[in-house]
Amino acid sequence: MSTAAVSDYRELARRRLPRFLFDYIDGGAYDEVTLRRNVADLEAIALRQRVLRDVSQLDLGTELFGQRLSMPLALAPVGLAGMYARRGEVQAARAAKAAGVAMCLSTVAVCSLEEVAQAVPGVVWFQLYMVRDRAFMRDMLARAAYHCAVLLFTVDLPVAGARYRDARSGLSDPDARRGRFKRMAQIARCPGWAWDVGVCGRPHTLGNLANIVSGQSLMTDFFAWTRENFDATVTWKDIAWIREHWQGPIVIKGVLDPDDARAALECGADGIVVSNHGGRQLDGTPSSATALPAIVEAVGDRLTVLADGGVRSGLDVLRMLALGARGVLIGRAWAYALSARGHAGVAHVLRLLEEEMRVAMALTGCTRVEDISGDLLVRPP
Repeated sequence: MSTAAVSDYRELARRRLPRFLFDYIDGGAYDEVTLRRNVADLEAIALRQRVLRDVSQLDLGTELFGQRLSMPLALAPVGLAGMYARRGEVQAARAAKAAGVAMCLSTVAVCSLEEVAQAVPGVVWFQLYMVRDRAFMRDMLARAAYHCAVLLFTVDLPVAGARYRDARSGLSDPDARRGRFKRMAQIARCPGWAWDVGVCGRPHTLGNLANIVSGQSLMTDFFAWTRENFDATVTWKDIAWIREHWQGPIVIKGVLDPDDARAALECGADGIVVSNHGGRQLDGTPSSATALPAIVEAVGDRLTVLADGGVRSGLDVLRMLALGARGVLIGRAWAYALSARGHAGVAHVLRLLEEEMRVAMALTGCTRVEDISGDLLVRPP
């Protein structure tokens, strides 16, 4: 199957992965209304086409948190990526480095921070949850400080969203034996994945949690750790605790309301990610694209505002920037590509996004990322 767009990689991932893993990447919370809104609301944004402007020289480069990037893009943290392809986080980080963009490693990655940073130094940001085990957090922050320049602190997961697809596929079936049977039956129908990841991709552990989880099985460890450690008592005051143990930029991920953006500013954050967790938490929220303009208006340039949610093309990246974001994170787009073709898939998707963004900039009359603004948007009459 030829691959000309992110949607092609989604189909390849669906064919290659066991259902429980594909649904984990592809699905959202409840009836997935917000997941669909993220995509549809971005697609609905009309842009002003401009002509007879010299667009022969385009510059996509930008700077985020002191790091020069080839384009205003980073790979968002995606949990369990090492189950989509052999040592998947390392493969994705290598593709990100070659493309000149950053990658944010998830707390619940299969490959540890040390494994990724050793293989691909200088490209990794780190994502962390506030969890009950503060000793673990202190240790994790110290490890991250040794390898990473930017910390993304995810705040929209005090409890896990209700994800129907995960329950139906066997990934989070409350009957552990039944869930295991479902997963094994699905794996048996995916011999390519079973060899590449199931056999050659070991060890199957949560690398960053290796010292504190039971080691029974990856899926058992994953759900047990999240149930026991996500902290529903966290408030804005806890950001001060993070700051005591982290000296670099702190980016609050999961902001969807202007009041919360102002609170992030007041607590000393350096940036925020306007995000509804890809529609995987509270279903029925506004899309990230819909929420973004009011948040940008609330904080102005006092915070570096990033955004994610529904980005499937370079055109979508341009739309998010025109709505006011300084940079864009992609999640499912790189996860699909990794699942389908590993490093080569992620590298190709990043090239596609860059090429699509170049075309979109040229046809809207922009030659630099700094030129992208709300003037590109077609306003309703």
